[in-house]
Formats: sequence, C-alpha cells, structure tokens
Amino acid sequence: MSDADEPGGEPGHEPDLDVDPALATAVLEIEGHAAAEGWDRPARLYALVETASLVRREPALAAAMGLDDASAEGSLTAVEQDHLAADQPLEVALESITWSPEVAGCAAVVERLVLPPGADDDLPEDPGSAEEFAREHPDRQEVRIVAGATRGGSTYCALRLRAHDDDQSVVGGAQLVPGLLELLVATLEEETRE
Repeated sequence: MSDADEPGGEPGHEPDLDVDPALATAVLEIEGHAAAEGWDRPARLYALVETASLVRREPALAAAMGLDDASAEGSLTAVEQDHLAADQPLEVALESITWSPEVAGCAAVVERLVLPPGADDDLPEDPGSAEEFAREHPDRQEVRIVAGATRGGSTYCALRLRAHDDDQSVVGGAQLVPGLLELLVATLEEETRE
C-alpha cells in the first residue's frame, strides 16, 4: 500500500501523522461517493456521527446502512443533510448552521474553480466579475473539495481535479483548504451564534 492509500497520505509524501484516521476515512468515503456521482453537482453538507453511537441509538437505520458493532468502533458515519439552499453559496450557509450535541463532526463537498499562481493579481474586486474572470481564464482548473472537521479539533480535506479524475490522483491532508475548514469548525462550536 502506498502513502497515497493511507488516510492522510498524499502522492509522493509521508502520511500526516496528526490526522484523525476516522475523520480521514469518512472524508475519503464521501469523496468516493461524490466521485461516483460525477461533476457539476451542488454543494453538499454531512453530519458526522460516531458509528458506535448510531448503532446503539438507531439499530434499524444502522442495519439498513450495513453497520454493526464490528464496524462501529472508532469510526464515523456520514449523514447527508438536505437543507442547503441551492441559491446560496455553501460558505454563506455555514455561517448560520449549528449542530446538535450528538454530531461529532461535519463535512462539506463543494466544486470550485482554481486559478494558477499570479492570476489573483488580475482578479476583479467585484464578486460577479471575479466569478466570470475565473470561468473564462484559460488556465483554470476545476476541483472538488471534500473538507471535514470534528468537535475534537481534527480536520481533513480531499481534493480531486477534474483534469485528473482518478482515485490515485486524489490529494489529502489536514489543512489543504483552511478557509473552508475554519467555517466548518465554527459550526461545531458550542457557544451561541447569532
């Protein structure tokens, strides 16, 4: 098994030893599910629950999902949320989301355009113009980002470029998309948010 096959592994890099293996596994499973559905999908949000807790609290649901006590220990199960507004960017929606205490973490899937280094210098300040600039840039790359965070402070991301759309080219790491991770972590904070 190569480093890229290990949770936290990146092609050609040593595995990130600070990565929570349960979170990394959940994020990579979500990424695989998103990859199977293809590109040009809306953003999605998942609650991450401790699988052992799910098996105890919801045995019928766990059985329907193929989960049992043997698979439960030390793992997280992703539960897709269906309340994201299609007309609102994920980053805006995350500002108003909080989770119930039984949710151990959360993960989001979003597709974005990435520009090459130096292109930021020409990026218009107006958000609409900036979006059009990115869509029309000849060197843009489409990327699918799956980012996850836990209440314990662990984070993990998996990135897949549309131009390299194969499982061996998925890049993973704890801090690949810090802005999105920060928003996800904020949804898990227990203090009251306005």
